[in-house]
Amino acid sequence: MKLSLVVPCYNEEGNVELFYEECVKAFAKTDIDYEFVFVNDGSRDKTAEKLKKLYTEKTESRITVVSFSRNFGKESAIYAGIKNSSGDYVSLIDADLQQRPEVVIEMMNILENEPEYDCVAAYQGVRKEGSVMTGFKSGFYKLINKLSEVELHADASDFRTFSRTVADAILEIGEYHRFSKGIFSWIGFNTKYIPYEVQERNSGETKWSFTKLVRYAFEGISAFSTKPLKLATYLGMLTAFAAIVYLIVVIVQRIWFNVAVSGYATIVALILLLGGIQLFCIGIIGSYLAKTYIQSKHRPIFVAKEILKPKEKFNKA
Repeated sequence: MKLSLVVPCYNEEGNVELFYEECVKAFAKTDIDYEFVFVNDGSRDKTAEKLKKLYTEKTESRITVVSFSRNFGKESAIYAGIKNSSGDYVSLIDADLQQRPEVVIEMMNILENEPEYDCVAAYQGVRKEGSVMTGFKSGFYKLINKLSEVELHADASDFRTFSRTVADAILEIGEYHRFSKGIFSWIGFNTKYIPYEVQERNSGETKWSFTKLVRYAFEGISAFSTKPLKLATYLGMLTAFAAIVYLIVVIVQRIWFNVAVSGYATIVALILLLGGIQLFCIGIIGSYLAKTYIQSKHRPIFVAKEILKPKEKFNKA
């Protein structure tokens, strides 16, 4: 098998069939031997039914369907898809047709003709988002690249194609809290970045709200940087320095200028300031401890309710 198309699906009942047809149409112009690995990430609509229909009816294609017992998130779906793939190359692509299969073919051509590259990642050449969202994402990449030990390519998406060697390296990372963009940078390998034009979503709505993106950004920072933990030390040093300076000012005012300093307002302000700083630092530490606690349980990254393999279908035929 030359290529595995890993397709995470969450509430994509209106997209999976058209996605399949568009892929078949695009790859018909090539001699690439490929398979589909659909991962149903606990969808609440009829995505599971649509995928089973494809699996049953499209006997001319190799289709694997992995159905989760509940929604585990896209990161887990990516991991499950790679784990159940068999191609020499693996491509991550969304089912909503915002990412076109023709770009996957372009990636494959690069990997075949430029063997110095192990991975080809796509990024949006022109973002079709609002200025606020664009600014937020740009700021996130600048921040995480300053904090993290590895550098993330700005605007690079999960839409990429890579060799089996890269796929195996990803599977060796058994983190429960996964941040794929960071994982791809951490494992290394030579990566070529190419621009692509994101298309209009065929059906449904985006799963990424602003709140989810903020949470995802913090997950990425905490997964690949320990510098936020050092923030408590820096804030403590700064607060201690400010307290010493203020103490000197109070003493000077009292001895040299005979100024009576009101104690009530000062004490309340300092208590609120120090309490806020302490709670902020405890919150950061707690976030890291929570991840450590969950990881120590060694829970599986996903739980599969059902896995439909191509060989099972062909054996029944």
